[in-house]
Amino acid sequence: MKSNREIEIQLNVNGRNYTRRVPSQLMLIQLLRDDLGLTGTKYGCGTGSCGACTVLMDGKPVNSCLVLAVETNGSKILTIEGLAAGAKLHPLQQAFIDEGAVQCGFCSPGFLMTARGLLDENPHPTEAEIRKAIAGNMCRCTGYDRIVKAIQKVADR
Repeated sequence: MKSNREIEIQLNVNGRNYTRRVPSQLMLIQLLRDDLGLTGTKYGCGTGSCGACTVLMDGKPVNSCLVLAVETNGSKILTIEGLAAGAKLHPLQQAFIDEGAVQCGFCSPGFLMTARGLLDENPHPTEAEIRKAIAGNMCRCTGYDRIVKAIQKVADR
C-alpha cells in the first residue's frame, strides 16, 4: 500500500530557499520540474541509467530520478538553471558550445552537472578521470570525445 503522507522539507535550489510539503514518494526530479518549474533537468530513463536528470546535491552529482524529495531536506541543490551567472554562461557551457559537444542537447544538462561536480572536486582531472566521472551519462548524438574535450578545455585553464 502506497503512503500518501506529506512531509515538510526545506531546501535551497540554485541559491533560493524553499519550504514545501511533499508526498513521501515524490522524486526530486518531479519536485524540480513540476513544482519549481525547473525543466532544464531532463527525465530520461527513470532508473538512474542515463544521467539526463543529474543535479548537484550538496556538491555531489546525483540522479534526481532516484532521490526522494524528502531526502533533500536541508540540502543545497544546483540544477542546470543555476549553472550560468545570469546571461553569462558557465565556462563548461561555453566549452560544450565551442567544442561541438552539443547536438540535440537532451543529455547536456546531465553531462554539464556531472562535469561541474567533477571539476569542483578535482579541478585538473586526467582524461581517464573525466571518462570515469561521465560513465553514468549517456549521449546518442555527439559521442563522448567532444564532451571529454570540452571538459578538458575547462580543466586545463
